[in-house]
Amino acid sequence: MQSHASTPDVSQLQLSVRGPVFTPADPGFAAEVAAFNLSTQHQPDVAFGALDAEDVSAAVNWAAEHRMPVSVQSTGHGATNAIEGGLLISTRRMLELSIDPLERIARVGAGVRWKAVVELASTFGLMGLCGSTTDVGVVGYTLGGGLPIMGRKYGFASDHVIAFELVTADGTHRRVTKDENPELFYLLRGGKGNLGIVTAMEFHLFPGSDLFAGGLYFDGEHAPAVLQQFSEWVPSLPQEASASLAFLRLPDMEMIPEPLRGKFVVHLRYAYQGDAAEATKLLEPMRQSAPFMMDGTGPLDSTQMDSIHQDPDQPVPVRERGFLLDRLDNGAKSAILRHFGPGVQSPVLMAEVRLLGGALAKSADGEDSVGARDAAFSFFMAGMAVPPVAELLPVVFDAVRDDLRDASSGGTFVNLHGHFVDAEDRERPWGPTVRERLRKAKAELDPQNMFSFGHVVGLPVIDQTVLLEDIVTAGGDAVLNS
Repeated sequence: MQSHASTPDVSQLQLSVRGPVFTPADPGFAAEVAAFNLSTQHQPDVAFGALDAEDVSAAVNWAAEHRMPVSVQSTGHGATNAIEGGLLISTRRMLELSIDPLERIARVGAGVRWKAVVELASTFGLMGLCGSTTDVGVVGYTLGGGLPIMGRKYGFASDHVIAFELVTADGTHRRVTKDENPELFYLLRGGKGNLGIVTAMEFHLFPGSDLFAGGLYFDGEHAPAVLQQFSEWVPSLPQEASASLAFLRLPDMEMIPEPLRGKFVVHLRYAYQGDAAEATKLLEPMRQSAPFMMDGTGPLDSTQMDSIHQDPDQPVPVRERGFLLDRLDNGAKSAILRHFGPGVQSPVLMAEVRLLGGALAKSADGEDSVGARDAAFSFFMAGMAVPPVAELLPVVFDAVRDDLRDASSGGTFVNLHGHFVDAEDRERPWGPTVRERLRKAKAELDPQNMFSFGHVVGLPVIDQTVLLEDIVTAGGDAVLNS
């Protein structure tokens, strides 16, 4: 969609905010809109680096006045679909961070990454519910639900939010809690970027001691045996234990440890909080499933969470696809091995089966919009989006999804959904009831669909012939601090 922002209009925005404003002709524009996912190249008409909530409010008001759609980005880890046109608000400079160690509460600005929270919390013996990498933004991760390493013990990150602060499409900055704006609070916890630009968030922390975690690496030739043992092992795990199994086709690069470089391997990811002897005992069936190449499990400091999954810590061009499974039966295992087992030439760098259940299966208070409560597993695929592999990935993704359809729940987890192809696809993370509640709130809060990028539901793309004067309240952090 084309906007109508002229040079005087941009000057007006510059006068009303403290943060930097960029147009495509400015030297800093490319860096401002760049995403961690290098395969996604955003092309907004204007980019703005917000410093605080007042900046965000002013920018939203300016965009409404000029009939421009608005998108938001923090780190760009979740930038699966490119932004074209409009105003992109970057929140990466909003780095407020404080911790109350007595109440075990953290407060973060929209640009804070998990790494900063994890490091500060550890000084008080606490930890936050981060996921497989601490490089992602706390806010965007949590708005999608947030699937933590220790999720089976504590639940989704969104279960433990105390308050959101967000700017709605009329430029109003408001506080949202279970008692203040309860419906909005319900929808923000898992509803991703539909209803507001979150500028700050408060949430609970947890004890960070007694962690035992890491990974076992098996040669890919043992994939059938390891997958079989994994399927028999995980039903017996207590909710203090989390686990996933990844099929990795690792590149021949110096960043990869020598024994694994250029190899097809199976990587068991494991985490447990509690007695180390019990953690070791629980892991033994997987140790016995096949000879392993490397054992990286053991006592772990809460600041070392990234060592479990070992996700990339530098920007990379990737394409992703994810969906949820109800079961890991013989049919599902056979399908996984057909696509990712020994002897298969696949363009997919990683395919992961992650155990859900435990505390993830039930909201802390029964009220949120996370769409992965009932699933048994998350299945996620990623590949390098470089020629000629990039063109093959969608074909393989579709084939895998079709072959796993019988075991699939039909839904997706929004943070691991990957590239979406149309409006129906981007609504798949939510069931019918949540979708209707999101649509109703969207119609009330953002009737002109100014926030029309990313995982939003309900309304058609904003029509430039429609004035935004009728906006009452709104929001919709589209790529919302992803």
